[in-house]
Amino acid sequence: MRGLILRWVLTAFALWLTSQLIPGIHVGGPGAAFFAALVLGVLNAFLRPLVLFLTLPINLVTLGLFTLIVNGFILWLTSEVVVGFQVHGFWSAVGGALMLSLISFALNLFVSDSGRIQYIYVERIGQ
Repeated sequence: MRGLILRWVLTAFALWLTSQLIPGIHVGGPGAAFFAALVLGVLNAFLRPLVLFLTLPINLVTLGLFTLIVNGFILWLTSEVVVGFQVHGFWSAVGGALMLSLISFALNLFVSDSGRIQYIYVERIGQ
């Protein structure tokens, strides 16, 4: 449970950071960011697998690049559901989905499966 809450907070932060970096994506405040992160998680869990299955032929032809379009669609759909979270335009949705994925990946590197923050130790070479 702790890991789920921590990842939810990290996703809300990633949404806010994405809105700061990508023009055309706006988060109205912390409440909108947290609710958008919740809705995005639900849509990614239930709707995204169905859409990916239905678009499997085009996804195979594009060698998986169509997944970016699907992710952008899910992000746009989240903005249609959540008041205070807006995605304006196709390229904002696709760019936002890509940026959100990169930021979330980087942040989740520091969270273990049990929900604890883990530290990555880097050893210097040539000491």
